[in-house]
Amino acid sequence: MPGYMQPCRHCDRLVPPDSEVCPICGKWDPLGDPRCPRCRSPVKEGWTACSSCGQSLNIQCIACGRDTFFGGQCQHCGTRLMVRCQQRKCGFEQPPLAPSCAKCGKPISRGIR
Repeated sequence: MPGYMQPCRHCDRLVPPDSEVCPICGKWDPLGDPRCPRCRSPVKEGWTACSSCGQSLNIQCIACGRDTFFGGQCQHCGTRLMVRCQQRKCGFEQPPLAPSCAKCGKPISRGIR
């Protein structure tokens, strides 16, 4: 049974409760607070580090190169802040926090997903 529609945290329009992308504004992670890319604890925009694990929440955008808060997409150009493992059998998607894939351990491309 589907749940009640909830407001997108980006555009405030109602979206399905299981949405990974807002069908109206197109931004990722439309529901609830942004999450830490390492431990997935809720974080707030403007924080410089996660209160649970200490992960830095300011990163360089993989598209425009500007510093931005890690909240799913770049605050300046709107690019989703994720990279994909280039290994054909892996393809794991992760935040751009490490030079190697969290799943297979191979080097990852810093390219845009």
